Amino acid sequence: MTHQVHAFEPPERFVAGTVGAPGERTFFLQARGGGRLVSVALEKVQVSLLAEKLEELLSEAQRRFGVELPEAPAAVGDNDPLDSPVDEEFRVGTLGLAFDVDSATVVIEAIAAGEAEAEVELGDDEIDEDDDEEPDEDLDRLRVRLTPEATREFIERARRVVNAGRPPCPLCGQPLDPAGHLCPRHNGYHR
Repeated sequence: MTHQVHAFEPPERFVAGTVGAPGERTFFLQARGGGRLVSVALEKVQVSLLAEKLEELLSEAQRRFGVELPEAPAAVGDNDPLDSPVDEEFRVGTLGLAFDVDSATVVIEAIAAGEAEAEVELGDDEIDEDDDEEPDEDLDRLRVRLTPEATREFIERARRVVNAGRPPCPLCGQPLDPAGHLCPRHNGYHR
């Protein structure tokens, strides 16, 4: 089976966004450029970690290579909804980050979840030691190359998207539904 590499170097737009109501949201990374639109689904925690790790990558690039970093944008940048149609190309299993010193750009690669990640096989305890093929080699991927400025804008939007969901319970940290929730810190009483 052939795999596709959706490369945007650089994209016209690269954002994290959601579809659905808080508590039922589906998170997406969406890249647009050259008349193409690619949307890939991922988990909320992946978006949050991506923003955090991109911030660390930029700091490390500045420290090690002397890259000039822009300040965090003071004004709200791209706050538009995801471009339509939002058709999921694949669900992200692995995210990869790199900094290209030659072009002073950040490379983000989202790799589709493999069959091993997507389904659990029961009763198969054998490990194939002869399998030298890299597991991600035949998987679809989205590759985006961003400037440090575009990376900062992506980080800020991703953080806004993650924080726009349901507020956390002040006692246990779990998300509060509009009707409340069963708080484990109150021994299961409705809060």
